[in-house]
Amino acid sequence: MNAAPADQIRLLDLQALDSRLDQLAHRRRSLPEHAEIEKATADHTALRDLVVAAETQLGDTAREQTKAEQDVEQVRTRAVRNQQRLDSGAITSPKDLENLQHEIGSLAKRQSDLEDVVLDVMERIESSQSRVTELTARLEHSSVVLQEAVGRRDASFAEIDAEVAKVTRERETVAVVIPADLLKLYTRLREQQGGIGAARLFQRRCEGCRVEFSTADLNAVKAEPKDAVVRCENCGRILVRTADSGI
Repeated sequence: MNAAPADQIRLLDLQALDSRLDQLAHRRRSLPEHAEIEKATADHTALRDLVVAAETQLGDTAREQTKAEQDVEQVRTRAVRNQQRLDSGAITSPKDLENLQHEIGSLAKRQSDLEDVVLDVMERIESSQSRVTELTARLEHSSVVLQEAVGRRDASFAEIDAEVAKVTRERETVAVVIPADLLKLYTRLREQQGGIGAARLFQRRCEGCRVEFSTADLNAVKAEPKDAVVRCENCGRILVRTADSGI
């Protein structure tokens, strides 16, 4: 393949712009905010699950308290009713009086036990409520942390994307004047060679693979016509000759 030396040198300009686009793409993928967002999202999800579990436990305990208080009220009501019957004097049978007094005593013991249950449940409700409050505060904080990380990432995205747009416009300006066959070869080699399709021959060395040319190889390159598209014998990239090539 032949191409004007000026067109070959333009490949170096194109390569520089493509390399810059590759760097920007890598930077976009490698932003530290990605890891921050991933961690913040995991923390937020875990805390949200903990809040749900704590609220569920609080609800269960509140229902337990309601049931315990209802049990206390039922026993208290029955005890009051029995005491009223006892005080009314309507019961005259000694055996019935004894049974009633025994039941009143049993109800008093039952009421005391149930009131202890209510106190225990109330303590657990207080603990559960504190847990919900603590976890909710942590969840709200994690939301802020996540939003801040997303904001920093989006700001970096905007900065990178603006530069990508600028470099892309510059690339289009350079690419449009390069012969189609030369551009096609460059593009194919760039895909095959890790993003570098054309490299400068600089002081006897290919800047693509960093291999230094022997005198014989350098003389062979020197003997090629100026418009010949030379390939590096080691890496196969387009080898662009300049005034600094050492030939």
